[in-house]
Amino acid sequence: MLVDTGGGVLSSESDWSFDLYHLSLLPAIARRNSRVSEAEKRFSIQVIVLAAVALFWTQAVPGFEDPAPPSLYPIKTSETPIAATHPDVIYHSAPKGLSPQAATNDWTQFLGPDYDGTSEETHLLKAWGEEGPSLVWEMEKGEGYSSPAVQGNRLVFFHRVEDEVRVECLEAESGHLIWRHGYPTRYRDRYGYNNGPRCSPVIDSNRVYAYGAEGILLCLDIRNGHLYWERNLNKEFNVSQDFFGVSCTPLIEEDKIIINIGAPGGPSVAAFDTIDGRMLWGVGEEWGPSYASPIPASIHGRRGIYVFAGGDSRPPTGGLLGIDSEKGSLLFRYPWRSRSYESVNASCPVVIDDKVFISASYQTGSALLKVNPDNEFEEMWTTDEVGVHFSNSIQKDGYLYCFDGRNEPDASIVCLEVETGKVVWREQPLWKEEVTRGGRKTFATRGILRGSFIQADGAVLCLGELGSLHWLDLSPQGFKEIARTSLFDAPQTWSPPVVSRGLLYICQNYKDFNTGKPTRLLCYDLRAE
Repeated sequence: MLVDTGGGVLSSESDWSFDLYHLSLLPAIARRNSRVSEAEKRFSIQVIVLAAVALFWTQAVPGFEDPAPPSLYPIKTSETPIAATHPDVIYHSAPKGLSPQAATNDWTQFLGPDYDGTSEETHLLKAWGEEGPSLVWEMEKGEGYSSPAVQGNRLVFFHRVEDEVRVECLEAESGHLIWRHGYPTRYRDRYGYNNGPRCSPVIDSNRVYAYGAEGILLCLDIRNGHLYWERNLNKEFNVSQDFFGVSCTPLIEEDKIIINIGAPGGPSVAAFDTIDGRMLWGVGEEWGPSYASPIPASIHGRRGIYVFAGGDSRPPTGGLLGIDSEKGSLLFRYPWRSRSYESVNASCPVVIDDKVFISASYQTGSALLKVNPDNEFEEMWTTDEVGVHFSNSIQKDGYLYCFDGRNEPDASIVCLEVETGKVVWREQPLWKEEVTRGGRKTFATRGILRGSFIQADGAVLCLGELGSLHWLDLSPQGFKEIARTSLFDAPQTWSPPVVSRGLLYICQNYKDFNTGKPTRLLCYDLRAE
């Protein structure tokens, strides 16, 4: 059954997505039909009632009200731009062809296909000599700690050049520019760190989502860069600038984009419609935005979102929130946060079967929770021997591998037994390396420090905090280094690496002390025969 407004079809039995404008037309429809039968009049009244009910259900947000639903921008073109040479890209050499036996994956969201630093890629190069893997291309980048997202041969990168925040879409293998979208920014880091975006872009089908340091959320078309909608969430929800700006990469879960907003008085976490940007639900009233990203998982057949919340607040508060992703209801909350004001929760939760591991620095420690079928949880263990600052932890065969330590000098790699929380071993890999300081060559002690892990192809790829790259064999029996090279000599290498279709993407976020090269996005060939 279709309802005709006189200017076209309004809706049907299967689509009652009325907005206020169309609802306002319905009394006029009834008046226009005043000369029709009583049955038709009653039908018109029923349409109005049903539309009002539909409007209530489609516009209402459980628990919280949407302060500023965005408008959709009109589509000006559907054409896909032709890729052109990027002025900031230096192309070095073509990568090897993929092995016919190689398994590959896209890397469309933070921490990879399964949100846990695990890659499905195989036939990756593990023996590269002193020079390391060959460089395919490099791009001089602006400020930011964002990692790229990759879908097929499209790479999306998010950074700041002078006073403009840019979302750029490149050809993944060549670095050629397909499109660019930019907007002005005045963000300044409170502690003098990098002034660029912290969150990585997220790709969902033909759409890209980017969440900037000031809380501006964009939805763009990956094919041509068209801006569908945008929201300034910090302004709309009265969120003040956190210690280091917005740093929680959004999560795409079916038709929802989920964000730890941390609004005063709530919501702590909110879900927005991926198509039109309106708020679908909000949950939580007290915990602010953290620097960890939401992690999805199915436990006991129920899909949940696990958010490690907690940022700038007095007194400092935060912890783990378990949320039903469909209903937006709170399953449980578990306080876990340093007592120090200048502290944050920054390391993503790790879900292991029906258990969730969380860890924080600043004299906080780690905890493992077991989630029960009745939505309750039990604390299996806590330990103050391991506190992960911001790095990702990985798990394999009943063991967790973490970077313990708040600062560079006290950082170490730790193996934890999942069931007991026992520290099985601890290593602080150090080596001597020739470096250039003040134009003179000397030797310095180097280490992995607070690195990043990718579990792939039967080993662990590790990016060190100062620009070293390693293949590691991590097991309960100990730490073993398979390969090592120094890609550059620069601190703040905090953006997790990305592997897709045998190519490795790494962000250099500080000037190279050895060569003087500026901040760069680097693409390496990791394809083996």
